[in-house]
Amino acid sequence: MDFSSLTTANIPDWLTLAVIAVLLTAFIRYLVGKLFGKLMTKAESTQNFWDDALLSAGQKPVYLFIWVAGLSWSAEEIWEGTGNSLFERLLSFRDLLVIVLFCWVFISFIKALEHRYLQVDRKKKLDQTSVIALGRLMRVAVIITGVLVAMQALGYSLSGILAFGGVGGLAVGFAAKDMLANFFGGWMIYVDKPFRVGDWISSPDKKIEGTVEYVGWRQTRILTFARRPLYVPNSTFMNISVENPSRMQNRRIKQVFGLRYRDSDKVNLILEDVRSYLRRHDGIDQDKIIMVNFISFGASSLDCQIYCFTKTTDWAAYLLIQEKVLLETISIIHGHEADIAFPTRTLDLSSGDLEEGVTDAQERTGTPALEAVKI
Repeated sequence: MDFSSLTTANIPDWLTLAVIAVLLTAFIRYLVGKLFGKLMTKAESTQNFWDDALLSAGQKPVYLFIWVAGLSWSAEEIWEGTGNSLFERLLSFRDLLVIVLFCWVFISFIKALEHRYLQVDRKKKLDQTSVIALGRLMRVAVIITGVLVAMQALGYSLSGILAFGGVGGLAVGFAAKDMLANFFGGWMIYVDKPFRVGDWISSPDKKIEGTVEYVGWRQTRILTFARRPLYVPNSTFMNISVENPSRMQNRRIKQVFGLRYRDSDKVNLILEDVRSYLRRHDGIDQDKIIMVNFISFGASSLDCQIYCFTKTTDWAAYLLIQEKVLLETISIIHGHEADIAFPTRTLDLSSGDLEEGVTDAQERTGTPALEAVKI
């Protein structure tokens, strides 16, 4: 075999340029990879997470962009040298791929920022719901913009697309009104903020109560106190009242206790001592109303009420404070030699009824009168 004929003069220029383009692309990809490695190491050592998010979001798209640019250059040289229509079709998708890569960078960057802000939220108590809503809105805006630019790059009229979108949007609105109602319901949750992720909510109109875990575009996930997930369509919150106990400023103590009627002369002293105790209690909010009053004559007790508010909103701490208040109230009552009333009934009999009852009991049992009375 004669290898002397294989000289550079016999190799087409387009093939040489195509090979050079591929090799140069691989070399640039290697250099950019090294550069990204050093930048990532330096970015991780800083407290600013914007550079971390940008580098992590742009790394893979930049790598692909280098290969797209290099291979498109190689394909262009081959197309000019051979005239093969296959390479012409590949080049027609180059702009589309570039648009997709740019959208990928922006979406990945937004996701990375959202993830890092949610991590910071655990320490600084940022609004998770607003972070999630803003991230989704920005991603939707990027996708819509990318689709419109891609359609224009493929030769479609942008004004025609927008006009068709208006007519199509009207048709879709009629066909999917429930879905749109959920979408706008979720948007109103983000804007009005009746509750946030992590809040305990309840509704007096429906059997909804639990902790908000996730607010989506279509539905909200609530974890009930039975540890069961409850999925509520967002449109539901536009038509019901929602109570948000997580935003309460105080917890209320409202307890009624009854004193015996025989202790009626001690009621005023007992109530005054309970008031003094509540005004000295560190866990009771002194800026809120404190009332201890005799409120009604019960069937077998003199009913009194304790009405005040705790400083804490924590459920466990509130129960401990209420427990101490009730126990101290019992001690005050016993300190005045009084007691808590219990249901009693007094039977009044005339002397004639009593004698008749004793005689009947004596006749039935055959016992003396004194024992009959005991019976």
